[in-house]
Amino acid sequence: MNRLIVNRSVIELLQGDITAQTVDAIVNAANSQLMGGGGVDGAIHRKGGPEIMRETDEKYPDGCPTGSAVISGAGRLLCKYVIHAVGPVWSGGNRGEANLLAAAIEKSLQLAAEHDCQSIALPALSCGAYGFPLNQASRTMLKTTADFLKSDMTLEVVRFVLFDARGLAAFQKSLALVKT
Repeated sequence: MNRLIVNRSVIELLQGDITAQTVDAIVNAANSQLMGGGGVDGAIHRKGGPEIMRETDEKYPDGCPTGSAVISGAGRLLCKYVIHAVGPVWSGGNRGEANLLAAAIEKSLQLAAEHDCQSIALPALSCGAYGFPLNQASRTMLKTTADFLKSDMTLEVVRFVLFDARGLAAFQKSLALVKT
């Protein structure tokens, strides 16, 4: 299963490059200092150019707390906005990691809706260097997204763009469990 209709919106899953998506906003897996890094963050900054970092430095000098998100322009990317979401570092699951991940996803979706975005692409937030287990993260992210879409009419497409086949398979399995 690679798509699910919720309300009048669609949740889509695909394997690919998040920086190549033709959507209104993409979500960056940012760190709390908004300093740039590797993985998704590095790819977004390389392709989008230095103007993204300049804008986040200017607008958010104190960074962004874990479990939240901030928005910037997209530089040279195809989208209009980059939403910098700070997911939690996995610490065994007993430090509120699932709640922080859900909060970062929900804030990302809220920012997209507040900026009149109709489409958004998200990565598997916190599942790379931050070590969040993919199966648990996919369930949390997809449930949070479905719950958001039940009451929001702005977003038409929420696309999870997974880096590899393992990520796609985990999200496909979790999507089949989402209640609409």
